[in-house]
Amino acid sequence: MNVNRVAIIGFVGCTWSLVAGAAETGGVVRLEVRSDAPMLSESLRREAQAAVDRGLQWLLGHQSPTGSWSNAQYPALTALPLWALAKAGRADTPAAKRAVDFLLSCAHDNGAIYRAPDRPGGGGGLPNYNTAISMVALHLSGDSRAVPVVLKARRYLARTQHLGGDVYYGGMGYDADSGRPYADLSNSYIAYEAMRLTESAEDLRRDGEPRADLNWEAARAFIQRTQNDARFNPAPWASDDPNDRGGFVYHPEQTRAGITTNAAGVVKFRSMRGMTYAGLLSYIYADVDRTDPRVEATVNWIVRHWSLDANNPRAEGPGKAATEDEREGLFYMYNVMAKGLAAYGQDVFRPPDRPPFNWRVELIQRLLSLQKIEPTTGYGYWVNDVGRYWESDPVLVTSYAVIALQVALGADPATGAWRPLPAEGAR
Repeated sequence: MNVNRVAIIGFVGCTWSLVAGAAETGGVVRLEVRSDAPMLSESLRREAQAAVDRGLQWLLGHQSPTGSWSNAQYPALTALPLWALAKAGRADTPAAKRAVDFLLSCAHDNGAIYRAPDRPGGGGGLPNYNTAISMVALHLSGDSRAVPVVLKARRYLARTQHLGGDVYYGGMGYDADSGRPYADLSNSYIAYEAMRLTESAEDLRRDGEPRADLNWEAARAFIQRTQNDARFNPAPWASDDPNDRGGFVYHPEQTRAGITTNAAGVVKFRSMRGMTYAGLLSYIYADVDRTDPRVEATVNWIVRHWSLDANNPRAEGPGKAATEDEREGLFYMYNVMAKGLAAYGQDVFRPPDRPPFNWRVELIQRLLSLQKIEPTTGYGYWVNDVGRYWESDPVLVTSYAVIALQVALGADPATGAWRPLPAEGAR
């Protein structure tokens, strides 16, 4: 068997099922494909589906009469529960229809979908973030009223891609009208995802109307500039440590996982776990081949640093418990982890120095262990005890967790969880 390439060998239960070998060549773990990848056990699948159902019921019980969830000033907090409902086949329910109505009420003439915060002087509103998530949810809803809104939102996002001649070229920020050159990998991955998951809407444009899309070559350049690997990134902070290179940071001038100083006294950024999954998914959306060295380096970092305990590890080692700041954004990480690894198309990884792991099994088990049960209803929700990045909001966190479980269970990719990669020879 050729261990220098990865071939997709089967599509079972809506999940590409592969097992990796541990052959190593030139410092890059090459993947040997086998046909013996274990499926999820029926009992685990049933438990996970029950947790999804409890989570959806909890969300339904917390929708406001206006159709919104949580803070109505941020439509993304309504779009995420709608996304979960649509993936569960509940897009035609009254609750979903009310959510669509609310999101449509947040659409602006310029294509953005957001509301400015109710505070003195206005401003803010996170238009790129809210627009990207809302347009995906509206597209998944299948509501015909959403089509023109999604098409305008696609044109809005395409216009807000940063194409200035600086390190942020090709990326996306919170608000392109802020007047400062800025983009980060989190906003970028969410925008890249929105443009890919809604691209079929372009077929509904009127004849002769120009299609809207991102500059994907520029996107690939931005993604590479956030990869923490001196082999691909000339930035002085990029890691040359074989144990850390391959991961990703928040943006080309910042990491939130701390820094180190190498033997030459040069400051190096530490890689961030959640951003590494975002980087993997971004490369896939930007049509970078799975055998590309940048993708292989990303996956190797994930395998070397596999953990469900910390989003931004400052230090790692046997028996080290994650600190509070390392658990910031933990459910964000679970969500993008599920989408990124599902898109990559491999379930089981075999590290050379420890037992193999099936990411679907481990993620499902972790999310099952973290679900809280509402005693009065028996419904279930999730919340992070570390509240930064809004993860004290159970609506946001429950939506993240439900979607992650849906993806880990192998939900139909046609509903928008990911774009499965083509088989070898069919790219």
